[in-house]
Amino acid sequence: MYLLLGSLVLSGCSVSRPHFSPEKKYAPEKLQQDFRIYRSLLESHHPGLYWYQTKDSVQYFFNRAESMLGDSMTESQFRQLLNYTTAQINCGHTTVRSSKAWNKYADTVRLGKMFPISVKTWNDTVEVTANLNRRDSILVRGALITSINKRPIHVILDSLFRYISADGYNLTHKYQTLSNRGFFGSLYTSVYGLSDQYEIGYVDVRGKQGTTIIKPFSPSPDTARRRTGGIIRPATTEPTAREKKLARMNAARLLKIDTANHSAMMDLSTFAKGYGLRGFFKNSFAALKNNGITHLIIDVRGNGGGSVTNSTLISRFIADHPFKISDSLYALRKGSRYGHYIKNHFWNQLFITFFTKKRRDGLYHFGYFERHAFHPKKHNHYEGKVYLLTGGNSFSATTLFASAIKGQSNVLIVGEETGGGAYGNTAWLIPDVTLPETGLRFRLPLFRLVMDKNRPKDGRGVQPDIESLPTVEAVKKGQDYKLDKVLELIKKDKESTNFLGGARNFPAGLYPMK
Repeated sequence: MYLLLGSLVLSGCSVSRPHFSPEKKYAPEKLQQDFRIYRSLLESHHPGLYWYQTKDSVQYFFNRAESMLGDSMTESQFRQLLNYTTAQINCGHTTVRSSKAWNKYADTVRLGKMFPISVKTWNDTVEVTANLNRRDSILVRGALITSINKRPIHVILDSLFRYISADGYNLTHKYQTLSNRGFFGSLYTSVYGLSDQYEIGYVDVRGKQGTTIIKPFSPSPDTARRRTGGIIRPATTEPTAREKKLARMNAARLLKIDTANHSAMMDLSTFAKGYGLRGFFKNSFAALKNNGITHLIIDVRGNGGGSVTNSTLISRFIADHPFKISDSLYALRKGSRYGHYIKNHFWNQLFITFFTKKRRDGLYHFGYFERHAFHPKKHNHYEGKVYLLTGGNSFSATTLFASAIKGQSNVLIVGEETGGGAYGNTAWLIPDVTLPETGLRFRLPLFRLVMDKNRPKDGRGVQPDIESLPTVEAVKKGQDYKLDKVLELIKKDKESTNFLGGARNFPAGLYPMK
């Protein structure tokens, strides 16, 4: 979600691009101009700017950032300042991205030195999951990091959290973001800088405490040779276009079924358009009915959201009651004097003009979704037990799905609270804004969606019915502790279940590939 290439040292340019340099500094007046546009658009258009922060607090962070623009900055330095300021809004859909020029440049260079360790982190615990320095025998999977360069790990986490946008006061999403492969090291070096070496305080896999010195990882041309023991493997056959499409589809949505135990598992990593989800849901729930499936696991731990149409459709196959998407859904305004910097501004204006109505409160309400109740599907409606796996990466439209079916007698949400807010979010129209001087981009939500006005606005995600949290031992062994918990629940509900042993993929014919 977040692009923090500024934290890495880029070297070894393979294609000369003299018109762009990551070391280029922008004059203070250019930075100030970009910042004024950034601030003005957020203050005039963002419908959740003061949702979880007071107006005085938001103004303080804006003023603080503006006061730091007295000297020239590189793009990465300016991006870091905007990342920090944006994160204080407490809106997970408002994020900053690098410029297109930076991205094109990054595609032409070899990555230089980088922080070598990936981690899993929760509740101030930071556990090693991977180490690019393969010869390191101490910081292996399962070792705990207690400090870096003499800074206690809880101090480091608190600092990094300040650069990560999240809905409300949700920490689960921030912990999970740092746990996404490579992100901890990228953000750490962005905030604290790249060092020639790191002093790591640790507790090793045997429980012994100590410190060790590690160096950053530096990719080299012979990396592939060293990782294969000096053997260069022959090139494999290039997959066909159909095989590539099938792989892409299966990575986004896949149904596995165990007919012997009448159980199934649906991996659902997105609700985005372009993955044939409408046909996939139709075929899947028909197959569940035809095979007499009584227990269905739906894994949305990695589902960052997408189309509300798709999340609503699967909800209708499971919900046992009519449900609404929102109690309120509105935008602050239609036009902007900075519209030429906003992607698809004309079409967004047109959408607001024809599909919303300005009411007495001065807001542009999307009345259809405020009034309309969606009814359960009659054909192939699923009546069995549903186990929904959730976590910190469950976001946006995924939260709408979880909210729609939570509380049903046949539904259990298992895992951790969703990263997306349970009270509401700003996930509807979210165009990119490109700042004219630096080219930096940020996402500008235009609509505010309140799912249920009767819920507490506590800044938390949808809570699981049964919590399943990581443990040091489970992470060390690479166990899927959340799925294990669900299988334990199914086993208790049935005399015997051997889902994993008997699972098989649905035949390719059940996937709508058109």
